[in-house]
Amino acid sequence: MSRVYKKNSGNGLMCLYLGKRDYIDHVNGVDVVDGVLKVDTSELDGRKVWVQLVCAFRYGRDDLDVIGLSFRKDIWIQHIQIYPSPLGEKPTNTPMQDALMKKAGEDGHPFTFNIPTNLPCSVTLQPAPGDTGKPCGVDFEVKAYIANEADNPEEKICKKDTCRLVIRKIQFAPDKLEPGPKANIVKQFIMSDKPIHLETSIEKEVYYHGDPIPVKVKIHNETNKIVKKIKISIDQTTDVVLYSADKYTKAVFCEEFRDQVNGNSTFEKEYKVTPLLANNKEKRGLALDGQLKDEDTNLASSTILRAGMDKEVQGILVSYKIKVSLTVASGGLLGSLTSSDITAELPLVLMSPKPAASQPPMPQQDSLILLLIQWYCCPPIH
Repeated sequence: MSRVYKKNSGNGLMCLYLGKRDYIDHVNGVDVVDGVLKVDTSELDGRKVWVQLVCAFRYGRDDLDVIGLSFRKDIWIQHIQIYPSPLGEKPTNTPMQDALMKKAGEDGHPFTFNIPTNLPCSVTLQPAPGDTGKPCGVDFEVKAYIANEADNPEEKICKKDTCRLVIRKIQFAPDKLEPGPKANIVKQFIMSDKPIHLETSIEKEVYYHGDPIPVKVKIHNETNKIVKKIKISIDQTTDVVLYSADKYTKAVFCEEFRDQVNGNSTFEKEYKVTPLLANNKEKRGLALDGQLKDEDTNLASSTILRAGMDKEVQGILVSYKIKVSLTVASGGLLGSLTSSDITAELPLVLMSPKPAASQPPMPQQDSLILLLIQWYCCPPIH
């Protein structure tokens, strides 16, 4: 059964319907935002009804907004006049709109938005445990409202004359995965004729959220020093590019391994590491995938920039890197006092896998699906 999302205005004059809240960015296009707005025109008093889709970047909580100052910037916004219905050719209804129109009847008005491909995906910055209100980040919102004009800053719109639903623009990992990166570091030490070679690599370019990431480490120690331990960490870098040049780097995974590599020896091992949001719940400002109310999310997916895209329009850029560090020390009692580190870095792309394509319903199922949608929107009264 298809799930239908429904939101009523405070005055009871409008009801907003959407068939889904996740809209996929397919690189060359984004899913169409199609819905239906049911309007009771009996108490409009000459005012008009509008629907807007807005992509906004919020860099402060709601409770920090004061008169004349808002911590929110609209990246992109589009309005559609619903009532009175404007003249001109109307787009063909989608199957979901046709199903919802049978429920709404003559009071139903379909609307369609096309999201540009250059807009960012939904990103949320993790709030502190005591924070309230909307978190910082980039979000998309469908809003229906009653007003005389579509966008007049001097016209005050009552909260009861609006209804809204937050949606998400998301991107999945590509079907074809390229080979992973490799890094080689050679470090020479004072009082040593020969160096230490560190090579690290991952098998593929993209890894899925929650999946273990095998990190291969090869060490060729030609010195008389000892590699005391190996540390692997994964850093998330959040680059806020819309209003300033702020950049935040937070470790989402860090683990030390007590494997030692003696002088004039070689070492090779594969370590499996898994960055998880569950282990980073207390880190304020960590970038997460856009979150809907009462739904789980994960660490933010890596930002994929297409050629020619304006970085500033993206609002927030998210990237990851794997760091492999060796702690090298001389032997003896003073070895720990003269230790130094060797670090190699690998770029990492974290994304969600593309869901398996669902099979289209058979013709005899169409009427059943329609009945289930209608029942969900207006269940029978007992």
